[in-house]
Parts: sequence; structure tokens; C-alpha cells
Amino acid sequence: MQALARHHSIFFLIMRRLRAPLILLIVLFAVAVLGLTLAPGPVVDGKPSYLSFFHAFYFISYTATTIGFGEIPYTFSDQQRLWVVISIYLSVIGWAYTLGSVFNLLADRSLRQAIAMQGFVRAVRRLREPFYLVCGYGETGRLICQALDRMGVRAVVIEVDENKIGELDLHAYAADVPALCADASNPETLEFAGLTHPSCIGVIALTNDDATNLSIAISARLLAPRLPALCRAEHVATADNMASFGTRHIINPFERFSETLALSLHAPKASQLLGWLTGVPGSEVEQRRDPPRGQWIVCGHGRFGRQMVSAMDSEAVPVTIIDLDPKPDGVHRWVQGDGTVAEALRRAGVETATGIVCGTSSDTDNLSIAVTARDLNRELFVILRQNHESNRALFDAFDADITVVPSRVIGHECIAILSTPLLVPFLDEVRARDEDWCGTQLDRLTDRLGWTVPEIRSERINLSRAPALYRRLMKGQTVTLDMLLRSPSDRARRLDCEVLFLDRDDDDHVLMPAPDATIRAGDELLLAGSRAALNDIGLIIANEHTLAYILTGEDLPGGWVWEKLARRNRPRTNPQLP
Repeated sequence: MQALARHHSIFFLIMRRLRAPLILLIVLFAVAVLGLTLAPGPVVDGKPSYLSFFHAFYFISYTATTIGFGEIPYTFSDQQRLWVVISIYLSVIGWAYTLGSVFNLLADRSLRQAIAMQGFVRAVRRLREPFYLVCGYGETGRLICQALDRMGVRAVVIEVDENKIGELDLHAYAADVPALCADASNPETLEFAGLTHPSCIGVIALTNDDATNLSIAISARLLAPRLPALCRAEHVATADNMASFGTRHIINPFERFSETLALSLHAPKASQLLGWLTGVPGSEVEQRRDPPRGQWIVCGHGRFGRQMVSAMDSEAVPVTIIDLDPKPDGVHRWVQGDGTVAEALRRAGVETATGIVCGTSSDTDNLSIAVTARDLNRELFVILRQNHESNRALFDAFDADITVVPSRVIGHECIAILSTPLLVPFLDEVRARDEDWCGTQLDRLTDRLGWTVPEIRSERINLSRAPALYRRLMKGQTVTLDMLLRSPSDRARRLDCEVLFLDRDDDDHVLMPAPDATIRAGDELLLAGSRAALNDIGLIIANEHTLAYILTGEDLPGGWVWEKLARRNRPRTNPQLP
């Protein structure tokens, strides 16, 4: 990391701002001391006495500083007293000017920024554990930082809004989160924040401005090409630009939801399977109705609206678009107007439509459209866009069929990528499967694990993560998935978890592997199940005593103490962007 720039130095900033008052104060003090040494004192032996420089300096010091000690070498003459009076008023003027300058400096924004910058840089330099550089602390950034904190991974935050930086102190993070109020598009700011720090393991760009996210992606590519970057992009052109210079993960919330909607229209079971796997662990999946085919209405033809229309076009679903500025294209039916007005909805055919997308950039307008449309058609399938998390209570009260929150869409995908990178290729494989296959797997998994969203975790079979299992495999012992997924307390009972994906170093992989699939050294397993079951898996593959019991039924010496030690000594992995 580069040294802090001179213009960010607090010392030089203070000296530059207080240069004039300090010079004035020094000059006045020097004049007062010099004048007191020259002023004649009482006549002694026929000659006037004079104060030495030391005595004059001593007297002016305690007088000008308002201490008023009172010790003097002798009684002053009238000339000396006159000069002392002049010196007192000069010192008052000098101190008033200096203190006023100091107070103005303390209220100066640049000084506060310099102090914050130096404290931030020192905090980043002291980091020795791996951390992610998070640019943007909005709703999505907060979700990501909270998720990283739960995973035990540090984060460094850059946010341009000072109020959002202040919110960091209100959230109870296990570890301090260094934060800086600055423009993340500035490469110098990124370097100060640790972009080139050896402990930085990735960059996450989550601002609401595509241009800023693009600048961050470019800076990361040029200044730290080794680092993976995860970036938000709400425009196709921005996403294409990022992809052109190798940005690994680009998330467009509107495009991602449009893909989900298109999948729901032609493959509802596949959509349910993906929703079950990517939800918030521990939450209950809502058994909502699938989006119906038929005539749909899209209110608002912005970025979100265009993605919705594109998704429906891909499934040959007829669409009527309501917009204040219609752009007839010869393909869709357009209605000029405001979707919040019942008359415009009637002209669009809301009374006979099967679904409506309330997709404007205003939460108030979207709620108004949804309420009005539902009053006109009680059976209408409503997709409601929620732009701000603060309005959650209002959207929950309406009970739409689907509520789209861009920050949650981005946050959930980012968390999935960070926590379990193997989940990304698995989901891509699922999207490519047909509806029958997805329905079969959904029924099998939910019968075993229920409709509660499972924990998702990956385990690499290597010496550091799975020493017990790795050593047995290297000796040539055959271990299948069915043999491994057994309870450490009762090997006859199967653990409440399933292997979703088996990935090998030779680019070979198996989707939903069979129970008799053999495990090889170096394999990575994507697991879904309860937290307790996944913890048991971690214990089994790491502890020789537990593994021996699972495979052979032999209960080797080593009780709960060995298990505790195995859990404690098992190396912790930090999430890495793939």
C-alpha cells in the first residue's frame, strides 16, 4: 500500500491553516518581550534598571497566558507598567484571532476527512487476516457485510454517503469494520482501502451507480489483477464492458429476476427448486402459486420493465405495456398513461388479464398500481417491485404474489457466491435440466429435508480440510457417499443432508450423484441439509475415530474429547470468489 499522501497529513494541514495566527502570536509575543527589556525600570544608584531577557520572557509568559502568577523581580516603573498594559491588549487580540482560527479549523470538513483518512489507513494497514473490500454500504452492502461477519471474514467499506458510514456503528459486528467516506471510483482511494494489501482476497462493487462500479472493476483489474471482483451492473452495456476485461462475477438484479420469471413460466418446478436452494437458510419456503400464462400487463418501461417484457417474450406470453411515454414497436400493445389510474388499467385490459408487473422506480406508485389493479381483478397475479428496504412493512401488508427487492436479489446471489462458490455451477446445471427432472429432484429433496431452506456448504477432500478421509483414500480404501453420510452417534441412521454436486479437479462433475458414487481425493462435495448434519459431516471427514466408526462400526478409543479437539483444530477456510 502506498504511503499516505502529503495532502492527507493532519500535521501539514494544521500547519497550513494556522500559519497566519501562529506567526502573529509569535510576533506579538516577541515584541512584548523585547519592549519589556527596553523599558526603563526604577532608578537604582542613580541609574535606571532594566529587566533581563529571561525575566521579561518569564513575566510575559505567565501574563499573556492569563495565568497571572504575580511574581516579579521588583516593582515596575510607570514606563514598564505602560508597556505591560499594551502587551496585555496585544496578547488578547492575538489569542482571540488564534483561538478563532482553531475553532474554525476544528469545524473544517477537510480536517475531519484527513483525521478519518489517517485512522482508516492505519486500521487497514494493521489487518493481518483476509478481508474483502466492499464498495457501497447501501442495503445490499449491509447484507454482504453482515453475511461476511457471520462467516468470520473481515470487511473494509468505502461509502460516499457519510450518513451510511455512521450507521456502521449501529450494527453489532463481531469484528471492527474499517470504513471511509469517499468516492470509490478514485483509484487512490481504493489503494488506501487496501486494494493492493496482501491480505485483500476480493473486491465487491455494490454502489447504485454503474459508472462507479465500472471504475472499481477497471481499477481492480489493472492495480490488482490477482484479485477476483464481484460487481453490480444494472445496464447491459455496463455488464458487457465489465465482462470484456475479465470481471468474473457480474450481477444484474433485473436480469436475474427476469431469468427467474421466465423459468417460472415454462418450468415452475425448476423455479421452485432454485428458490428452495437459494433462500435464506432456516426460513420456510412459501407454497405460492406459479405465474400463470395469458395476457400480462407491465407498468413502467424502464430497466426493470424492459427485462420483464423480454422474459415474457422469450416464453411467447402476450404483454401490454403502460407507460407515460409509449414507444410502439409493432410487437406489443402500448397504452399511454399512468398505471396508478384505474382508467389506464382498464384500457390495458386489467379486468381480463392474468398478471401485472408493477415495475416503476417509485415504491408509492407501485403500491398504488397493485392496490388499484387488485380491486379491478381479484384473481390477478401481482409482481411488485420494492425499491427501498425501509418500505418493507407496506409491501408485506399488501401480500403480493412476488415482491422483487433488487438489494435482496443481489445480496442473496453475492452471499451464495461468497459462502459456497460451488453453488454457482450447480445452479447453472439445474437451469439447463428439463421440468420433469427438476420436479423429481424437488420431491426427493423435500421429502428428505422438508420445505425449510437448507444450509448449503461445500467440503473439499484434501489433507487440510478432511485429513482422516483423505488418508484413507490415499491408501486405496473405497468410500461411497452412502457410507459417509451416517450419523456419528448411530451409524445405522442416515444424516439429514444430501450431496447435490460432486466436482473433481479434472473438470469432471456429477449432478445429484447416486448414493453408491465413490469419493476420490481432491473431490469437492456440495451439501445441503441441517446445520447439525453438516457439522457432523465436517467431524466425520476430519476425525479418524469418528470416521472409523462410520465405516466399520468399530468404536476406537477417543470420546467427546477427541471430537472437541477435531472440531477445534479443523482449519477454517475463508470464502474465496471463484
